[in-house]
Amino acid sequence: MNLAFLPFLPFDRKWIVLGQRIWSGGIVFLLRTLCNLRLEIRGEEYLPKGAVIVAAKHQSAFETMIFHLITDDPAIILKKELLSIPVYGWYCRKTKMIAVDRKGHAAALKSMLSQAQQAIEDDRPIVIFPEGTRSPLDEDLPFQPGIAALYTKLQQPVVPVALNTGLFWPRKSFFCRPGVMVMEFLPPIEAGMDRKAFMKELKSRIEEKTEALVAEGRTKYIP
Repeated sequence: MNLAFLPFLPFDRKWIVLGQRIWSGGIVFLLRTLCNLRLEIRGEEYLPKGAVIVAAKHQSAFETMIFHLITDDPAIILKKELLSIPVYGWYCRKTKMIAVDRKGHAAALKSMLSQAQQAIEDDRPIVIFPEGTRSPLDEDLPFQPGIAALYTKLQQPVVPVALNTGLFWPRKSFFCRPGVMVMEFLPPIEAGMDRKAFMKELKSRIEEKTEALVAEGRTKYIP
């Protein structure tokens, strides 16, 4: 896919966005066909069209791919180092992903907020993984301050996303287990909450539902 869409790089970014959707759909198809691993999405009614902040649990590589398919032209917050990957990084730049220098502190936060503001003005959903990295199953990682800064600055609703993908495509593993990965969109947290109250509410919603989805997946699919 990286090679196939190279000729489209000089043209309108919509072609690269289309390529990302095809790539993401191809991943879902291959997982289902080769690995007997399917995807179930719940709560799509809570995901509005256009500008919104999506805050997702992050357990596997799958989350970095699937949002190109289930949201429209997402601005995904990613580490700046990914822009240096040949070809892939070019596509990230072309489609205006939000790159963050994790060692940049205040300057990095300011840059992230500026890029995010532009994405909202372009009526695009922003996708962020509040933990900042993939979390092992059953490990409670703290949420980074970036999500609170986005919520406070942009004054947009935040849609939490819980999932159990790590059961089937484990962190740092190439191999997948058969079963059904579940991603569940939860009711939005509307703009205007106190920063600390927002962070507590967001973490509580995501972690509680993720725990339930992991337990469900273990009961049904993991021997």
